[in-house]
Amino acid sequence: MDQSPKILVADDEPINLELMEAILSKLGYRVLLASDGNQALSLAIDQMPDLILLDIMMPGLDGFEVTRKLKQNDRTRIIPIVIVSGKSEVRDRVKALEAGADDFLNKPVDPTELKARIRSLLKVKAYNDHMVNYQKELEAEVSKRTLQLKASLEKIKSASLEAIYRLSLAAEYKNKETGDHIKRVSHYAGAIAENMGLNKATTEAILYATPMHDVGKIGIPDHILLKPGKHDEKEWEIMKQHTTIGARIMEGSGHGFIRLASVIALTHHERWDGSGYPRGLKGQKIPLAGRIAALADFFDAMTSERPYRNGVHSLEHTFDTIKQNSGSHFDPQVVDCFMQSQERICQIKEAFSHN
Repeated sequence: MDQSPKILVADDEPINLELMEAILSKLGYRVLLASDGNQALSLAIDQMPDLILLDIMMPGLDGFEVTRKLKQNDRTRIIPIVIVSGKSEVRDRVKALEAGADDFLNKPVDPTELKARIRSLLKVKAYNDHMVNYQKELEAEVSKRTLQLKASLEKIKSASLEAIYRLSLAAEYKNKETGDHIKRVSHYAGAIAENMGLNKATTEAILYATPMHDVGKIGIPDHILLKPGKHDEKEWEIMKQHTTIGARIMEGSGHGFIRLASVIALTHHERWDGSGYPRGLKGQKIPLAGRIAALADFFDAMTSERPYRNGVHSLEHTFDTIKQNSGSHFDPQVVDCFMQSQERICQIKEAFSHN
């Protein structure tokens, strides 16, 4: 395939076209011919020549207008344009340059000068092409690296979440809780947060922090933690300490989601009406993440086996119970968003119910 530079010549005089074609062909260039401004514009856009030689006075669009249109087009603006005209007045040269022309030649054209001008402008065009291609390659490489970085980040996030699940499971191992329980509560909380319109970063932080809500149970004596049935008053007071123990384990971390986990551990048993523990916080004084985790944990407790009660409640009964406790146990807004997420909640329960 012929890779020699391609030059478009536009002139309304056939004899001028023939002369330019003869000179340029002899120099080894491929030549395109146009006899008016509209044809020149169309050929330039369609064929993308390496250089354009334009007469000024042509039918339809004149050389100045063709130049302006080509320089305004992102595809053709780097093509060098030489105005070739019998008009040699300074104002014509100025007008050509203002339109965007790269050079100006007088008719009759001297072949030696034409050859030198063309070579010079084609070097400029080759450099511009190189820079455009380099920019495209650079953008493609940046895009590729960005995708690779995103993929690597997702792997790191996935590994981090897996580590959190496993460490949280270790903390609850004596309590015979399953990894699926931890994952369910985590994803329930994430689904609620997303439905509440929280931003992606906050939703993700809640997803990562919620699995550690009961990490403080590691500090509760086995005879109390593993006791079947209900605890007596003294045992219950000890059992409630898992909230403060968990908060202390994770407080002071330099990582945001660990600090959030400390907040959730401390507040996920608080109640909207102030009857919860350990601090008896009420309403919006309870951090939002704690309010969300409270509902997520309650739903899983109602619909899963637990050592302190027999049987599993149905989804219908559990949803009804949650609605009945809106405004007392739970934040009404959190309840509304949870109820709107029922389909997603059920999908999560199904996905993480293997153990």
